[in-house]
Amino acid sequence: MKLVRYGKVGKEKPGLIDADGKLRDLSAVIPDVSPQYLSDAMLAKLRKLKTASLPLVKGKPRMGCPVAHVGKFIAIGLNYADHAAESGMPIPKEPIVFMKATSCIQGPNDEVMLPKNSVKTDWEVELGVVIGTEARHVSQKDALNYVAGYCTINDVSEREYQLERGGTWDKGKGCDTFGPIGPWLVTRDEVPNPQKLDMWLDLNGERMQTGNTKTMIFGVAKLVSYVSQFMTLQPGDVITTGTPPGVGMGMKKNGKAAPIYLKRGDKVSLGIEGLGEQHQTVVAYKKA
Repeated sequence: MKLVRYGKVGKEKPGLIDADGKLRDLSAVIPDVSPQYLSDAMLAKLRKLKTASLPLVKGKPRMGCPVAHVGKFIAIGLNYADHAAESGMPIPKEPIVFMKATSCIQGPNDEVMLPKNSVKTDWEVELGVVIGTEARHVSQKDALNYVAGYCTINDVSEREYQLERGGTWDKGKGCDTFGPIGPWLVTRDEVPNPQKLDMWLDLNGERMQTGNTKTMIFGVAKLVSYVSQFMTLQPGDVITTGTPPGVGMGMKKNGKAAPIYLKRGDKVSLGIEGLGEQHQTVVAYKKA
């Protein structure tokens, strides 16, 4: 299934994408795509629905984050060897874990806002993993059984804040609008191998990132197992699993460093095989 949340910010309704790619309303079945509806048992019930009987949603409404009430937004750094190399950092011996503020979460096509005084805002296409069942010290062998599904994420990052402001990555990762998620939550039964997904990102129509999840240093099962050693993973928690090479920070010209960072008016498009696409416009800082 492809579960979604659609509508105005703060007033999203639950829905699903049917076999014909049409948006169907789930409001009469569940109140929201919230953590209590992500268990295997609940997803099995939803899977049995006769989708043709669900109301069609007219027009093209805004898509929100496909999961409501995300408790933890956990991120993995330098999880592709070639990205670590372009960042000038060693390949990690264990997963690098940091947090993105849940206040940065937004819909897949909402505007990305440059932070105040930002000079190095960057992009990162990443595979997102949504937890469906509480996980604590789970084995790598069993880890995928705790996953509800997968989604596309842009781990937007302010590199100066991240790397030059005291060494705490969270500073550059949790700014407002830095967590576009979606458009869909694709349940794990439709993603039999999360380590075999093509991924890409374009900036203003030019391909910047081309990768595949098969080149992760630590795969999804390892990451879920590993993180569950340090914190209880709860339904609705999201893990974003790292990015392939091609980020702005690592750009080169004639063999020399020539970083490219996002500026007002830029158009970012990204996607992962089977998990849908995102399209964002970059805007200047706006006071809340």
